Amino acid sequence: MITIHYDIINIVFSVLDWILSAFWYAVIAAAIFSTLVSFGVLDTRNRAVWTIGDFLYRVTEPVLRPIRNLLPNLGGLDISPIVALIGIQVAQSLLIAVHRQIMALL
Repeated sequence: MITIHYDIINIVFSVLDWILSAFWYAVIAAAIFSTLVSFGVLDTRNRAVWTIGDFLYRVTEPVLRPIRNLLPNLGGLDISPIVALIGIQVAQSLLIAVHRQIMALL
């Protein structure tokens, strides 16, 4: 019975870590995509490019928008992805620490 608890806890924490890791890559991809569009390397009139950009925008914008609202205006420089990546790293570190504490208690 105890091994089931270990397995469930490990699965839950693994899924949460996977979600944070996937979001990490989505933020990086959105930042790169945005940079390529702003320099004219990618053309958003292309349907495939627009679809990818729309997906990345919809996935990352709910997190990046509140960060942008808190940060001062730096002109054309958007550092909200950097702040989000630091936040994801902190969240992953806390997740690992909590996981270790829970496993030590069982």
